[in-house]
Amino acid sequence: VQLVESGGGLVQPGGSLRLSCAASGFSSSSYAMSWYRQALGKEREVVAIIDIPGLLTNYAESVDGRFTISKNNAKNTVYLQMTSLQPEDTAVYYCRARSGPRDYWGQGTQVTVST
Repeated sequence: VQLVESGGGLVQPGGSLRLSCAASGFSSSSYAMSWYRQALGKEREVVAIIDIPGLLTNYAESVDGRFTISKNNAKNTVYLQMTSLQPEDTAVYYCRARSGPRDYWGQGTQVTVST
């Protein structure tokens, strides 16, 4: 079982990035998927959640309207489209898959928003 995030990097304020989280060893179509982030010196926080069918989403207030979570069950992948990025969005972004007692995390991908 593995979750592998990709797509992070350095971007200027106002820019966009799309993060991907590829699942292997299980079907993401049976899991609620979410993105978390952890900035240096801060606690990990939830950013966005998408339910098992991929119909319902929820966002942290700080990213609502700028970030979009989606999932492609055929590719076993979940995405986080991030727009209008700001320096305060700088963090390591983690993917999480949950279904009942099963709870998996990825290793994280760094997003840095800076000039």
